[in-house]
Amino acid sequence: MSIEFMLTTLVIVATPGTGVLFTLAAGLSRGAKASVIAAFGCTLGIVPHLVAAITGLAAVLNASAVAFQTLKYLGVAYLLYMAWTTFRDKGALAVPEQTEHAAPSARKVITSAVLLNILNPKLTIFFFAFLPQFVPSGAPNALARMLELSGIFMLATFVVFAIYGACAAAVRDQVISRPAVVTWMRRAFGASFVALAGRLATQNQ
Repeated sequence: MSIEFMLTTLVIVATPGTGVLFTLAAGLSRGAKASVIAAFGCTLGIVPHLVAAITGLAAVLNASAVAFQTLKYLGVAYLLYMAWTTFRDKGALAVPEQTEHAAPSARKVITSAVLLNILNPKLTIFFFAFLPQFVPSGAPNALARMLELSGIFMLATFVVFAIYGACAAAVRDQVISRPAVVTWMRRAFGASFVALAGRLATQNQ
């Protein structure tokens, strides 16, 4: 494993995006345990993209404008749905004033996290373009090497996201004790998802 791979992985993972936003919201709204569950769900959401890259489905996405656009707009629609439920204080990302008795189940949080990552065609293409750079061409153990690097990427994702969530959970009491802060934070999360949806909608292959 090269230093270049680790540095690139950490930069990519630590850059705020939908997964980081989801985990932060979970930590702020439900505490440290929920943020770990959210981080785990975001990490699981990487698996389909890894499988797609290894089996060559990423090449289909990259070559087919229709396939790429279809998956992209499904992702946009889901991000807008997450924004809508956040604005209404009804979704898994909402930051309620209630305590944990109203918390969504771990399964619901994980499902939402996985869907956020599955419906992002850029992640599949990223794996297709990123991993091969660190696997020697024609190497007999290329598949094993790719799986190893993917495992490291997923571990880094989980650890970094969990740290984000733990930091959010650490200030949770100060946040939820102030209704005005909760309201503005919910609006900020909703607006962030709208912005992410807009960015995804304008991206090309």
